[in-house]
Amino acid sequence: MKKVIALLVSAFFMVGLMSTNAFADAAKGQKYYLKYMKNDSGLNGAKFATQHTQAEWKALFDGKGEKFIAEYSKKYPGLEGFLKGDKFEKFMPDIRDFAIEFASDSGNVPSC
Repeated sequence: MKKVIALLVSAFFMVGLMSTNAFADAAKGQKYYLKYMKNDSGLNGAKFATQHTQAEWKALFDGKGEKFIAEYSKKYPGLEGFLKGDKFEKFMPDIRDFAIEFASDSGNVPSC
């Protein structure tokens, strides 16, 4: 009986650890935006995030973010190199969560 309980506790613990890594983080997204996108876009985080509603951000980032990349490469040509690079692909889930968390209809205001 002890082995079964120990196995169940271990399984729940492992699932808990794996699931936290699978979720994107709005705070990380804010840091990535400030580091990689702010200077080339000329927008602080609040102005960037409030450009769209939560539903619009979700639609822009749908799939691999092709619509977002197309729109923001056109609006801000200085961002094109980053948006079409490997770093953006890696950071996109976090930047997506940042944009959605602080969208115009969210009621939240970022501290940047």
